[in-house]
Amino acid sequence: MARWREEIYTALERALSKLKGRPYALDRRIPLRLIGGMTLRRTAWVVRGMLKTTLASGRPAFVFVAPNVSLRNTSMARFGKGVTLEQGVILDGLSAEGIWLGDNVTIGAYSTVCASTFGLLGLGIRFGNHSSCGPYSFIGAAAMITIGENVIMGQHVSFHAENHNYDRVDVPIRVQGVNRRGIVIEDDCWVGANVVFLDGTHVGHGCVVAAGAVVRGDIPPYSVVAGVPARVIKSRLPELVPAATVKHG
Repeated sequence: MARWREEIYTALERALSKLKGRPYALDRRIPLRLIGGMTLRRTAWVVRGMLKTTLASGRPAFVFVAPNVSLRNTSMARFGKGVTLEQGVILDGLSAEGIWLGDNVTIGAYSTVCASTFGLLGLGIRFGNHSSCGPYSFIGAAAMITIGENVIMGQHVSFHAENHNYDRVDVPIRVQGVNRRGIVIEDDCWVGANVVFLDGTHVGHGCVVAAGAVVRGDIPPYSVVAGVPARVIKSRLPELVPAATVKHG
């Protein structure tokens, strides 16, 4: 590789590392002309983000905002440095405690992040630094949803922090009210595609949740869970999980 090309890659890596607050490496197989195009596109996203946040809340934020993003009630949202809202995202900050997206959080294309309806105010959402959800996800925070740092999620992941009461049979379920407990995903978890988190879920540090799982209840740290409903199939640290819950072979 010509020295001048390597110097350009290195300069870009320094800039990206400073922006993201952590080391960042570029694959040298990506042509510089494509990197240039991506840089121009991301610059346009930053300009759009600053304009949208200024118009919505009166204060600019350093946010990458793709086309067709809908920001609602942004005065109740807080954005860390380098947040990315990909194409078609809907983000509605209306909630009792607001929505907070930490540094370098990415919300995948056509995802919805919201907390409330006009009839019943939701509590809020917290996304830790360097976490992301994949395209077509739904994060509905009727109760508080807390997602830790360095959490990665695939496509079509959904959070449902509310349950309908249904004890009575003499009146419709829709008028019996709801109960709310909240959802917590601790740091350094990997969540596969099409996972559903139900109200009351608490996923411990370092867990892996297999694609298609429906998760409820408490999941011990460093567990690998799968199934409907999700159960522990093994542990990344076997001594943390009772032997009866570990599936061998």
